[in-house]
Amino acid sequence: QVQLEDTGGGLVQVGGSLRLSCAASGFTFSRYTMGWFRQAPGKEREFVAAIDWTGSSTYYAASVKGRFTISRDNTENRVYLQMNSLKPEDTAIYYCAAPTNPYQGSSQNSEDYGYWGQGTQVTVSS
Repeated sequence: QVQLEDTGGGLVQVGGSLRLSCAASGFTFSRYTMGWFRQAPGKEREFVAAIDWTGSSTYYAASVKGRFTISRDNTENRVYLQMNSLKPEDTAIYYCAAPTNPYQGSSQNSEDYGYWGQGTQVTVSS
């Protein structure tokens, strides 16, 4: 069965960095767009970043563009989110996600993703 296990969250100070990692199994990883979403308390889940199956195209929410970098390693079945210059507003649970079908284009809508990791907490303190 499809499994996504996201790790790497933690507590960091403003301006610090974290790298999230998502290990995928149960599907042909190299055929799927992968995405990262986040959800803060009291807010809806929001799009953070996405990367196509080859890694040639990436997409970012305006709030993180220039600070976060999504990447993937298809030999390791992993997708990463490098987060730099972290701000308190980045505090949230971060989830990796994959669509149900292969070769789907990247989407910013959480409803288009059929598989989700368990989430990893990122807390940015002042």
